[in-house]
Amino acid sequence: MKYQANKDGFYGEFGGAFIPEMLYHNVAELKENYLTIINSESFQTEFKDLLKNYVGRPTPLYHAKRLSEKYNATIYLKREDLNHTGAHKINNTIGQILLAKRMGKKRIIAETGAGQHGVATATVCALMDLECLVYMGEIDIARQAPNVARMKMLGAEVRPALSGSRTLKDATNEAIRDWISNPVDTYYLIGSVVGPHPYPDMVARFQAIISKEMKQQLKAQTGNEYPDKIIACVGGGSNAAGAFYHYLDAENVALIAVEADGLGVDTGETAATTQVGSEGIIHGSKTLLMQNNEGQITEPYSISAGLDYPGVGPLHAHLFKSGRGTFLGATDNEALAAAQELTRLEGIIPALESAHALAALKKITLQANETVVVNLSGRGDKDMETYMHKLNS
Repeated sequence: MKYQANKDGFYGEFGGAFIPEMLYHNVAELKENYLTIINSESFQTEFKDLLKNYVGRPTPLYHAKRLSEKYNATIYLKREDLNHTGAHKINNTIGQILLAKRMGKKRIIAETGAGQHGVATATVCALMDLECLVYMGEIDIARQAPNVARMKMLGAEVRPALSGSRTLKDATNEAIRDWISNPVDTYYLIGSVVGPHPYPDMVARFQAIISKEMKQQLKAQTGNEYPDKIIACVGGGSNAAGAFYHYLDAENVALIAVEADGLGVDTGETAATTQVGSEGIIHGSKTLLMQNNEGQITEPYSISAGLDYPGVGPLHAHLFKSGRGTFLGATDNEALAAAQELTRLEGIIPALESAHALAALKKITLQANETVVVNLSGRGDKDMETYMHKLNS
């Protein structure tokens, strides 16, 4: 399939593994083992059992009737917010922790922005009795305090990243340094479709359960497993990769990715990578990223910690460059308004990340006979302080 990674981890011209020599063994070990392990019968049996009985899958595909009436289309919400831990991130951490155990790793490290991946990693480490260290930017620690508390209660150490913008990019840098220093017993559990091959492919495979269920649920509810449009937010892009995965080659399905415009793409305070970025290498992968004329990574900004990343995964870079995906942006204020709208119309408080996807409903042309699925990637508990501050100010 033309939208899947090839054997070297490239999606078109994007992807690969551009890594320092000190990381070569770690990445090569993972590349040599991941497909054999995850395709084995024993792995799939355990993975499916945990998704069903621990995570709570399948997540509902909910027909949002009042939202549909407002936008004059048939709108469904894929309720990833109802997963154990409150977001899609657990799909991937379940898969990777099973892989790490089969590879004999004893110590797990991770990076997190909004904290949902950190919570999901801490959760599966507690489940599997493995040591857990989560790197998180100092700024994100302050704005995602509930998730920090959850990680600590689950037994994880949360270590602040104090360099750069002190957000997700810097947490990822610290995790990579740790992995270089501890190559034998440590497994780096990446939370998005970013990083060197095989991570983007592997994370997409674990998140593909979203679109697999979506096809079955649409068939049962509408008689047609193909919607007209699928909308998902994109930072690194794992929830979007999962929502798009089984529709990548279905050219009749529009794939709409929504980035964080922040204060506006022209303000310098944005995380809209496809709009202001260019080709380059970040965290071991060739992709689109925000950088200056000297190739130095520039700092992203978003009200949403989970979208506050200066690049996109190589799959999304390929979808953008090839034209297969439509990439839109939503500002902080547009996301806040969309979150309040969903809350008042459907009684569902979305994560700030998911609110960006919802904001796209105002930006696209919808027909009365169209079926649209919005991937509701997470719930808004973690963002209540931000919501209350911004919506009441």
